[in-house]
Amino acid sequence: MENFWDKRYAGTDYLFGTQPAAGLIALEPHLVAGGKTLVVADGEGRNSVYLASKGYDVRATDYSQVAQVKAKALAKEAGVDVDFFLSDIYDARWSDEAYDNVVAIFIQFVPPERMDEIFNALARAIRSRGTLLIHGYTPEQVALGTGGPGNPDHMYTPDMLANAFSQMQITVNRAYTATLDEGRGHCGPSALIDFVAKG
Repeated sequence: MENFWDKRYAGTDYLFGTQPAAGLIALEPHLVAGGKTLVVADGEGRNSVYLASKGYDVRATDYSQVAQVKAKALAKEAGVDVDFFLSDIYDARWSDEAYDNVVAIFIQFVPPERMDEIFNALARAIRSRGTLLIHGYTPEQVALGTGGPGNPDHMYTPDMLANAFSQMQITVNRAYTATLDEGRGHCGPSALIDFVAKG
């Protein structure tokens, strides 16, 4: 049965563009260079393909088969190898392995009642001295309407992330505004948050 995300990613264009998220480019120096890297809910592959092109050993999950077909095409065009794995983010099998880097970008579809579950799974997937990178929206994004869900409870604040990952060494935790041009999905002034922590 076709899921919501298959419908959302239908069409020939890339919903969020083919270039990596600006937040990933900015935060990449914090990652373990060339490390085994998990990118969760990566959609059409823009972030995992970018990291693979930078020499990371990348596994990318997503729930949409439609998106992963496009992601594989993007990887082929870029001449890189990515291990694409079709998986619901709530199926925590993806967190059973230990990674040098775990990357979660714009996973704001996770409802508030399941955030702790997903945050715990992200932390569990990181090996000792590994890096967790999160890039997303703050509640102020709802008023801007330039991407993400219309519910502020789906968004992150610095306090929320600091509490969720208090057992880790937090190196970046900042909210800011910037103008995004990332496909039709993320376009215009945006209320953003960057978060990096070490396992």
